[in-house]
Amino acid sequence: MQLHILQGYIQHIYLVQHDNSLLLLDGCSRADIATVSDYIQQQLGLPLDALKLIIVTHMHPDHAGGAHKLRRLTGARIASHPKARRWYSGLLGRTAHLIDVSLTWWVATRLGKPKRHIWYNPLLKPDLLLLDGQQVPGFAEWQVLYTPGHTDHDLSLLHLPTRQLYIADLIVSVKKRLVPPYPVCHPNQYKQSLQRVQDLAPSQLY
Repeated sequence: MQLHILQGYIQHIYLVQHDNSLLLLDGCSRADIATVSDYIQQQLGLPLDALKLIIVTHMHPDHAGGAHKLRRLTGARIASHPKARRWYSGLLGRTAHLIDVSLTWWVATRLGKPKRHIWYNPLLKPDLLLLDGQQVPGFAEWQVLYTPGHTDHDLSLLHLPTRQLYIADLIVSVKKRLVPPYPVCHPNQYKQSLQRVQDLAPSQLY
């Protein structure tokens, strides 16, 4: 297993390589599509259809925004928790989506990045649904963990042989400090998810 870490629009992008098959640990933002596709072809020397699976850990713009278009470009399947499909549904959901896109631009500005096109469909259409404890389809070394709190559908991904754990936005780094994400929509579940991660004693967090 090789883990390729790319610099995205406002976040890192984690691309897993098993032989000539690729797993994207999050759907990144719409602004990151060229970054991912160029890396696959130019740096790895692989065709775009080497990307087999895109996991959306949660629906925020920097984790889900590129998923649908990357699927169209590569033929990869999209996988998520079942609740991800409904996160931005209804009037309140669409309002939250507008706010989250605006927050992404605000973060980009703080990072000195230009305003990029990041709009995406707020209603995810996954090909596969992932539940707690199951193996990632096609990538059996990876296990799905349900770690809600930031949203009601957060996923983390554990690489079983090395105990490396991708936690998405369960904890974020701000000015070299590890802090809770904004927002924490479900505080009690969030505490339980943090305890679960601690109990797992991962070798590395991403």
